[in-house]
Amino acid sequence: MKTSELEGTELDYWVARGLHDFIREIHFTDGGQTLAIRGNDRGRAWDGRFLPSTSWEAASVVLERACRLEMNDHGRGEAVCKATFGKTGAEVEGRGPSLRIALLRAFLLHAFGDTVDDEFPHRSQMLLGERAEPLGEQSAAASVEDAPMPDGRIGDIGSTARQ
Repeated sequence: MKTSELEGTELDYWVARGLHDFIREIHFTDGGQTLAIRGNDRGRAWDGRFLPSTSWEAASVVLERACRLEMNDHGRGEAVCKATFGKTGAEVEGRGPSLRIALLRAFLLHAFGDTVDDEFPHRSQMLLGERAEPLGEQSAAASVEDAPMPDGRIGDIGSTARQ
């Protein structure tokens, strides 16, 4: 799929995949129509809907990652966003029917290039760096970033028992 043509849930999904620095889990709700995430962005916990294609609140996490940004709305249903993400990133240009969509497409060009996988999985996933792994399958790495549990887990080494 061309990143310049993504929209709706598919656009939201790939933006979430590109934000692997703070998103730990991706889930689909409402029969696969709504994207939800779990993660932590600069001390702010996210646990719920993540719809950057329709919400500036969600899209702001992409906006905050731009080091250089130039946006133009030509008023004819086409907006252009030129952006640089990261200190050494190259300038990318996204286009779309709104400034928000243009920004998100520019981010995807930065994160993935011109195309992403055609397969669009509608199942819960855990992000392990740039890789996504279906949730529910055993993984040695899956437990590394879990939230702390005060009661511990089977196999945890706790303090020695009092006698």
